[in-house]
Amino acid sequence: MTKAPSLTISGAAKIRGAPLFGTLNLTLAAGQWNCLLGASGVGKTTVLRLIAGLATKAKFSGQITAGDEQPISGRVAYMAQNDLLLPWATVTQNVSLGARLRGEKPDSDRQDHLIKRMGLQDHRNKKPGALSGGQRQRVALARTLMEDCPFVLLDEPFSALDARTRADMQDLASEALQGRTVLLVTHDPGEASRLGHSITVMTEQRLIRFQPPNTLPPRNVDDLSTLEVQGALLRLLRKDAA
Repeated sequence: MTKAPSLTISGAAKIRGAPLFGTLNLTLAAGQWNCLLGASGVGKTTVLRLIAGLATKAKFSGQITAGDEQPISGRVAYMAQNDLLLPWATVTQNVSLGARLRGEKPDSDRQDHLIKRMGLQDHRNKKPGALSGGQRQRVALARTLMEDCPFVLLDEPFSALDARTRADMQDLASEALQGRTVLLVTHDPGEASRLGHSITVMTEQRLIRFQPPNTLPPRNVDDLSTLEVQGALLRLLRKDAA
């Protein structure tokens, strides 16, 4: 993969004529994890889907541009909150799904490397029903990485996991997606504090830039500065919701 550029989305969105979010200007720093928090309904997932080029109920007026001035289409990988694995397909088949849907021959070496990297080599012939929640999320992450895209969009991908598995997946994703331009939508101040190079809170009126801890992610869950930022973020989110 070539060096991941920055990405900027600028504009406003309406649903049936009513504003979803006013004019925003959000720049994702190149090769970094950019975390976006906010109350439900302010348009965070819509922002993800607009960048990914997926259908939304919103009418968007604005532009989405990459820092290298190249088209964004075809350079985005998307990982949803639900793993969205095909229940009748094996781990290997799910990991290589993108290439197979495009009628391409999967890169078997890359596929095998990713399956091993995710610790799934002993499960490669299993179907999703035989896997734990954490294993399913690792398959979904491997499928995302299989696309080898510079832009990676994550929509609360770890929220359904227990605390231990969630922390393990955060560490694994942070390491595996190093160097990519990542946008993580999350409701969890602790997750943003652990993973974010930059943190932005989205409200109905504006974007609030929030100073992350001064250490590199992924940060220890009990790191004092991480806990301080987590607490300050929670206070801001509660204040905005009041």
